[in-house]
This record gives sequence, C-alpha cells and structure tokens, in this order.
Amino acid sequence: MPHAIKVYRHALSGHCHRIELMLSLLGLPATFIDVDLAAGEHKASPFLNLNAFAQVPVLDDQGVILADSNAILVYLERRYGAGQGAGRWLPDDPLIQAQVQRWLSVAAGPLANSAMKARLVTVFNASFDPEPLIADAHDLFAIVDAHLAHQPFLAGEHATLAEISLYSYIAHAPEGNVSLEPYPHIRTWLQRIEALEGFVPMKVTKVGLVR
Repeated sequence: MPHAIKVYRHALSGHCHRIELMLSLLGLPATFIDVDLAAGEHKASPFLNLNAFAQVPVLDDQGVILADSNAILVYLERRYGAGQGAGRWLPDDPLIQAQVQRWLSVAAGPLANSAMKARLVTVFNASFDPEPLIADAHDLFAIVDAHLAHQPFLAGEHATLAEISLYSYIAHAPEGNVSLEPYPHIRTWLQRIEALEGFVPMKVTKVGLVR
C-alpha cells in the first residue's frame, strides 16, 4: 500500500491505541496527528467536520473518514486483513464472528464504564467517583479471567479483534487503581497479545498503582 493512513488521536487514549495496534499488526504505514484534548481542539472546527461527536480516534484513509475505534478496527480488518489470511482477525465463521462482536460490545460498554473511567480520573483528572468504577472493573475482570481459564484468547484459539478492543484499557487498568494481581489468566493473556508480531505498546502513565 503506497499511501499512509492518517489517524487523529491522543497518545494516552486507549481507544486510539487500539487503532495504532491494529495498523501495526497489519503492517500498514500510518501518520498520527495528535489532537489537543485539553485545549478543546476536538470540540471545534475543523475536527468536528471529521467527527461531529467530538471524539478521537478518527481515521482518514485517502478520503474515507471513519470514527469510533471498534468500527475502525472492523474496517481495517475487512479492507486490509486479507494479506495475513482472510478473516484472521474477524473470522467468517458466524459463531466466532458473533463471539468477537460480543467482546467488542464489552469493550464499548462494561470496560468503558469501569476501568476506562477509573483511569480517566487519575490520568485526565476526570470528576468521576472512582470507587464504584474500580469495583465494577473488578467484577468485569473476574468474568474475563474465568473465561480465559478455558481458552487462550477471548473468541477461541487465536487472537481476534476482541483482543485488540480490550487490551489497552485492561493492560493499563492499574493506572486507574485497578490491580491485575488477582487475575492470573488475564495477565497471561496480556503476555500472549504482547508477543504477537507487530505488537506496539501504549505509553505508560505513572499514576494510580503504576509508580
């Protein structure tokens, strides 16, 4: 692919890291354009012309403009994933595809409303009450850990978009004071993802339990 995909992002956003990780796993060249969230750049033109919901990330693939990290993951896999074997990250099997979608929903719902928001408190000084968020994160992680006790990846034997959608905010949950120590299967799962060819980490913020 001769052109570089543009990604409007914030380097400390797990939603944006999902896209960086997917692009790297697919071996796709990309240009990253940092959006100054603190200055409100995402709430003004010209950014609002890219995403009226005023959220990062936004992808620009030669004029194809897409927002929402999970939607972007699906687009990248369907558009460019064939070179690694059709359906590697989003298998065509209806059952596995449904299982992947289930975990994308977990990323957008329970994970975003627990560990992600707890991290927003410490990293971005968000005004949420952290204690119920931390408790909800532990409830979620207990479910995920039990699930991973029986298989290496969320949707079966191979890494899929499910891993990419959940990795960033689970791996960085300790920044929001959510310990991963009680969850051995999650910690092993994180190591499996980090061992994938093309893996790139998200920048660590030394807050919460990370000192």
